[in-house]
Amino acid sequence: MKVIIDRTQCVSCGSCWDACPALFIQNEEDSFSEIVEKFRENKDPGKSVALPDDMDCARDAADLCPSQIITIEE
Repeated sequence: MKVIIDRTQCVSCGSCWDACPALFIQNEEDSFSEIVEKFRENKDPGKSVALPDDMDCARDAADLCPSQIITIEE
């Protein structure tokens, strides 16, 4: 599974950071959600590499996002 965040639509609510802190963090400069550096694809803060099988919290974060800006790709 891979994760994509539409960072331009982020409302900085923190639900993804709370649901899956191993994958999502708040960018200190613009306050938007981003993928932690360890899991970024080509250093893109809005796209992840293929995630470990035990990273189910990414699905929870996508479900909890009030803006529905987190996409899961299988």
